[in-house]
Amino acid sequence: VDISVFQGERKMAQQNKLLGNFQLGDIPPAPRGVPQIEVSFDINADGILKVSAKDKSTGKEQSIQIKANSGLSDAEIEAMIKDAEANAEEDRKFEELAKARNEADALVSSAQKAVKDLGEQVTSDEKTAVETAVAELETSTKENDVEDIKAKTEALQNIIMPITQRAYEAAQGQGGAEGFDPNAFGGDAGQQQKADDGVVDAEFTEVKDDKK
Repeated sequence: VDISVFQGERKMAQQNKLLGNFQLGDIPPAPRGVPQIEVSFDINADGILKVSAKDKSTGKEQSIQIKANSGLSDAEIEAMIKDAEANAEEDRKFEELAKARNEADALVSSAQKAVKDLGEQVTSDEKTAVETAVAELETSTKENDVEDIKAKTEALQNIIMPITQRAYEAAQGQGGAEGFDPNAFGGDAGQQQKADDGVVDAEFTEVKDDKK
């Protein structure tokens, strides 16, 4: 996992100042959304920033220290604030597009896993419908049309939810079905597992430490 540390006010990382980066390695392969990375920030009395990243499943941890003079000057900070205010609408649209893409990617991953796990419980027609909807959604995420991404995400949800609902009810009646996790689509059967903001391949938890 690559961890990059930026300073700035814009929503898009590359529009801010890169302070440093490091890698958290030796994390075992896992399905999308399963790894949980805890990122913490600590600024000491000398103004030195320490950023740490820890894999919650293995306990592996890496960190980086950034000296006080490596950041932005007061004038640069003021300029960045004004730039963020001037581009607030552009940043809002970027954030909305990123969220829509993340939710679409999460749904695609969940839908494909459900079809694979359920095996023969899914009919050939249902598999074809899921594959078609997945292909259309993946094509849509390559464009910048938020409403189209949302519409195709909803279309895939409407196809996969009845399938998982039926399998969930069957699993309940049989005391659980082998190879199928009824919680894969959220706490309530049929509810799509949505990605959190900024979440793509791993879940990040930000822990802020106010020590000065």
